Amino acid sequence: MALKDIVAQIDEEIELLQRARSLLAVSGISVALPVARRGRPKKNAGTPTLSKPVRKKRNLSPEGRARIAEAVKLRWAKQKAKGKQNGKG
Repeated sequence: MALKDIVAQIDEEIELLQRARSLLAVSGISVALPVARRGRPKKNAGTPTLSKPVRKKRNLSPEGRARIAEAVKLRWAKQKAKGKQNGKG
């Protein structure tokens, strides 16, 4: 086969495929061409993704914040006292 014959056959095949695609588009079937992406594929590339439920933001009351601050102060006071007992402070 000559190069011209091969190119002609490729052009015919492209034309047939374009006609088939246009017929599918007219009939209402959407045809999405796959897009090649660069890099590492996502973890769940083959499985459909389910949207995660949206969690409400948890707000801390001023009283709760004060309790936590007091607990942290007591914890550090114990650490300092322990260090002084061992002769490190």
